[in-house]
Amino acid sequence: MDIWHGLEKIPTDLDGSVVTIGVFDGVHRGHRRLIAAATRRARECGLPSVLMTFDPHPMAVFAPDRLPPMLGTVATRADLARELGVDHMLVVPFTVDMAKQSPGEFVRGVLVDRLRADTVVVGENFTFGHRASGNTDTLRELGERHGIRVDVRELLTEDGITISSSVIRGLLREGDVARANWALGRPFRLSGEVVRGAGRGGRELGYPTANLYFPESVAVPADGVYCGWFTLCDDPAAGPVDGDMETGVRYVTAISVGTNPTFGDERRSVEAFVLDREADLYGRHCAVDFIEHLRGMEKFDGVDELLTAMDRDVRRTRGIMERHRSSE
Repeated sequence: MDIWHGLEKIPTDLDGSVVTIGVFDGVHRGHRRLIAAATRRARECGLPSVLMTFDPHPMAVFAPDRLPPMLGTVATRADLARELGVDHMLVVPFTVDMAKQSPGEFVRGVLVDRLRADTVVVGENFTFGHRASGNTDTLRELGERHGIRVDVRELLTEDGITISSSVIRGLLREGDVARANWALGRPFRLSGEVVRGAGRGGRELGYPTANLYFPESVAVPADGVYCGWFTLCDDPAAGPVDGDMETGVRYVTAISVGTNPTFGDERRSVEAFVLDREADLYGRHCAVDFIEHLRGMEKFDGVDELLTAMDRDVRRTRGIMERHRSSE
């Protein structure tokens, strides 16, 4: 899959396309329905499919104080789009100038002149143009004028919940990762570089952890203890791991999110204790997939109480993940 960073990167010889447009943060199950409709139409027409997304999130321009924490990076979107069979991904820098475009200017300048769109697939809540003045009715009118077929899809609603990135963020804030995973259609994942933490996990407690830190702009589940998977994602060129772990292999892990109140550590972190494995992971890139919430964050009176709780967490993690693996 090609990734075009900016309108000027679109090949000038592009002779038609089927486009789906949105931020696609998280690429959840509702997004996947749009993408599937676009790729299906593209195959029918013999044209390439294009996923058009924006970076930064439009809210960063309209109302930066209300910018939501993101469920994934642009690179995450690209990886998932590739898995879903998208031919090209267009990443448009969302700027003040773009925000000032009228709906007509957007359709002519982007969909007609640049992408030569045969079909555009959007959700029923799609808005565009200056102050979101254009909606799906506007898009249909402009599409008819320019010979573009407009396919508007209903939002995905199940069990009384309309699946959206906002709903998923809310579920993560509540620590309900199982429900968030249901809405996403896959486990919620955080990825980053393993850095040094306070060092107490291995030195004092016998539970060495891989520590990850994230800015507030990244969506992280509520403070608490979870079980899930840990995967090393380093490029093979990074060399072999010092220990008994391999790149690309999923390992069962107990995950702690939050501060370390027992030790007075106020930094919020994601700490993964990989069961039955030991390796030097500092500086390595890894991914943590959340499967189930075990308990909330607690402050213990001493190390003995903490160790008892951690032993219990590990036993629960082992049992839940064994059942999870057998059900896959």
